[in-house]
Amino acid sequence: MSDVLLLSRFQFAITIFYHFLFVPLTIGLVILVACMETQYARTLNPTYRKMANFWGKLFTINFVMGIITGITMEFQFGTNWSEYSKYMGDIFGSPLAIEALVAFFLESTFMGIWLFGKDKISPKFRAFCMWMVALGTNISALWIITANGFMQNPVGYVVRNGRAELNDFWALVTNPYAWNMFFHNVGNHTL
Repeated sequence: MSDVLLLSRFQFAITIFYHFLFVPLTIGLVILVACMETQYARTLNPTYRKMANFWGKLFTINFVMGIITGITMEFQFGTNWSEYSKYMGDIFGSPLAIEALVAFFLESTFMGIWLFGKDKISPKFRAFCMWMVALGTNISALWIITANGFMQNPVGYVVRNGRAELNDFWALVTNPYAWNMFFHNVGNHTL
């Protein structure tokens, strides 16, 4: 095994390790904070607001660290695994692009409103914002796991002109391996 391959694997393993430290806690905390915000909106009990603020700070730190390590990981697909990206990029990149365009923007928009509008928006809208962040976080997990599910159980593609091309998007989306991984991971993160 070449030194470059070994170093690439080592670098990617470290990146994945750090990324996955933040992901489970982020997915679990967003539901917890959304529930606390909802309870505060229903009861106006300041204890729930304090709890949401405390756990919300931890969620925000994890959210930001997950973004940083996730972007680093995506760059490594192009730098360390460029041949893989050339061969599988059209398929593997589709779910990641959907994740960025849909889920990440949903998460980021409502996270920004929740963070910077703390005293400017109503408690009900704060709860709504956090539930939208939770929805975006889970949609994000779904599309990332769909991409990973394709790597583990490739479906819906043909090899043409020396490259893999997606010929059945529905097969990619309904990949049973990806759905098993999604429910397993999100269920465990929420617990």
